[in-house]
Amino acid sequence: MTAAHPLALYVHWPFCVSKCPYCDFNSHVRESVDQAAWRAALLRDLAHEAETLPGRSIGSIFFGGGTPSLMPPETVAAVIAAAEAHWGFAEDVEITLEANPSSVEAARFDDLAVAGVNRVSLGLQALDDTALAFLGRAHDVAEGLAALETAQRAFARVSFDLIYARPGQTPAQWEAELARALSCGTEHLSLYQLTIEPGTRFATMVEKGELAAFDPDAGADLFEATRAATAAAGLPAYEISNHARPGAESRHNLTYWRYGDYAGVGPGAHGRRGGLATKRRKKPEKTYVGVNGILR
Repeated sequence: MTAAHPLALYVHWPFCVSKCPYCDFNSHVRESVDQAAWRAALLRDLAHEAETLPGRSIGSIFFGGGTPSLMPPETVAAVIAAAEAHWGFAEDVEITLEANPSSVEAARFDDLAVAGVNRVSLGLQALDDTALAFLGRAHDVAEGLAALETAQRAFARVSFDLIYARPGQTPAQWEAELARALSCGTEHLSLYQLTIEPGTRFATMVEKGELAAFDPDAGADLFEATRAATAAAGLPAYEISNHARPGAESRHNLTYWRYGDYAGVGPGAHGRRGGLATKRRKKPEKTYVGVNGILR
């Protein structure tokens, strides 16, 4: 895409309360985080990207992680304000933040909305308490649905994630879970098959024979059933894992799929500048926050 097209901005917050056994994202557990240092580092990184990609406007911002709902709302507000100052915003700018559905994080939703977030992506991951425990999630279904209700009050646009093709999951179980998800009234769903990624705890369990991976053919059947069910409910797939009402597609996701330019800031963040891929170093602290600023 040319400079006439709005730019997307991805901001990576690398910290989590705990590491999920399926997760291979650049996420880290820390007893404490120096919030002022991290806010300053993100703003320095953002300024660098603005110098590299001048003369653009921002069409979307996506705060991912890690768990960006652990960011103080004032840090989110500072990043949004800096992005607008550096580039300017498109009239209908989309600003998404990924959030965990814990009651503590849900309590911040109103403040995050005031900070400028207008779309939230909620990591429910399952609508079954046994599955949530298996996936290493800290919330149960009741807490997750309560957080979803809070999100729907706080934000103009809401999406949530579910993971299917879990070991032992039957087609009937997934169909019932998906039907319940579709009844929640959100405009967007992100539906991912569980994959066993190298370096995760699940991968170690598979290697030891403690966990059996889901049969690929059965997974393909669930994929087709998922597409049929979401299309029938008015949320057809617009890429592999994302489903939305027409017009409610994530503009940020579409930038990726259409090979548009996006700036990536934060540890491990990817970006693309005129067809050139960029990637920040993954490890937090010494490789990102330090005396001399940001190491790329």
